[in-house]
Amino acid sequence: QVQLVESGGGLVQAGSSLRLSCTASGRTLSSLAMGWFRQAPGKEREFVAVINWSGGRTYYADSVKGRFTISRDNVKNTVYLQMNSLQPEDTAVYYCAADPSGSILYTQSRRYDYWGQGTQVTVSS
Repeated sequence: QVQLVESGGGLVQAGSSLRLSCTASGRTLSSLAMGWFRQAPGKEREFVAVINWSGGRTYYADSVKGRFTISRDNVKNTVYLQMNSLQPEDTAVYYCAADPSGSILYTQSRRYDYWGQGTQVTVSS
């Protein structure tokens, strides 16, 4: 079992930056692919970014490409999402998720076995 806890969310103005963290307990993250998803009010959960087990490969949703960066520190058992140039449409609850495949960069939420509780990001205009 993996327990995931997100942190770093908050209320910021458009154009600002935030860094989200996702820390795991229960087992090491080093063999897991890790994804970030988000869900805005009244909308379905959507894929944001994914990183493979080693950190050597990443993939992003078009809506965040060039603004967001996913990274990981397997020693600290933590995955990060650096979010720059935030816009009001980025407002959502952000979730991290773990996929035991490790190598495949899935964008579908159903591929992920473990989820955190989410952290709220609100971007004001």
